[in-house]
Order: sequence, then structure tokens, then C-alpha cells
Amino acid sequence: MLNVIRRKYKQHFPEILSRASECVELVFGLELKDVDCSRNTCALVNKFTLGVEEGSSDEEALPKSGLLMALLGIIFMKGNCATEEEIWDFLNVLGIYAGRKHSIFGEPRKLITKDLVQKGYLNYCQVPNSDPPLYEFLWGPRSYAETNKIKVLEVLAKIQDTVPSSFPDLYDEALRDQAERAGLRGIPISPAMAEATAPSRAKSYSSSHI
Repeated sequence: MLNVIRRKYKQHFPEILSRASECVELVFGLELKDVDCSRNTCALVNKFTLGVEEGSSDEEALPKSGLLMALLGIIFMKGNCATEEEIWDFLNVLGIYAGRKHSIFGEPRKLITKDLVQKGYLNYCQVPNSDPPLYEFLWGPRSYAETNKIKVLEVLAKIQDTVPSSFPDLYDEALRDQAERAGLRGIPISPAMAEATAPSRAKSYSSSHI
């Protein structure tokens, strides 16, 4: 990597690498880890298994896993149901546009409205009584089965450069979700999780936070 950075920027290499690593982690779900410090060797490691199909290649699966987690986070933040416009507003910030083929994700509209829907990770449905028709996204059954709101909230917090508890209403809901899942599996519930199962102070969350 040092070979592709101009000489005058080499002194800033640690900061450049740090910021690039954060972007790769947030968008693609890949974490840069040291393999051999003596030789300055690093490797990209997948942080998520969500969306990784058995038999699929790393090139196909890893980047989409991170994007899917981010999409689930936006849906969660918007009250567990995000409009198509809200989803595209978020994707546009990442440089992903409808109708414009992406070098990694391919055709974005097909990916989010067909591929991830057919695999059960997203639900894409028409808003009732909307005329002209409007569409919205929800978590699909496989997303509920393979991840949880706490993990998704951690991704949201990372995007905002903060911690999950800085979103109190979302954090309470995520803890309740975790407590309910633990209860169904017969796992002892911690005091913090038990407290979170009490009715929350509010159900809404302003979209101005993203």
C-alpha cells in the first residue's frame, strides 16, 4: 500500500489506512487485521456471516454481507419499516444509485428488491392504499433468524461514530428483542435485559439522526 501513496503523503499513511479501514468495515463488513507485524502484512476478515450462502465465493458474499447489515440498520432505525425513498437516500450516500451498475454490488435495484428478497433477508412490499403505489422494506425471516437488533445497532453506532446506548429508544428495543429471544431459548436473562423488557418511554425515533 505504501507503494501507491505519494512520497509527500507517506507521513500520513497511518491515518489514511485507519480511515480507509473504517470505510471498508462500514460498507463491506470487512475488518483489517494484522497478520504479521514484522512484515507489515494485513488481511481482510469478514465480520458478519449474514447473507453468506453455502458454496458461494468470498468475492460474491463478503461485501454484500456488510451492506445487508447496514440496510437492516436503516430499517430498524426507521421503526422497523423503511420506505423505498429512505433506503435509496442511504444508498446514494454510499455512492450506490438505482439503475447504475456498481462495480461490486452489480445492479443495486435487482440486489435489494429481488436477490435479497428471494433469499428471505428483506421483505419488499407495496404500502397499503398507496396511489400511486409506494413501496417499503422490512426485515425478512432469514434476517430475524440469522442476526438480531443488538448486532445491527452496533453497525449503526459505528456508522455514527458512537456507541449503541447513545440511541436510547433503539437500544431499549434491541435489549427487549434479545431478552425475548433468550427467553424463548430458555437462556437465563440478565438484569439489564430484564429491565429492558419493561415498556419503553417512546416508540418513535427521529430520522434526523442519519
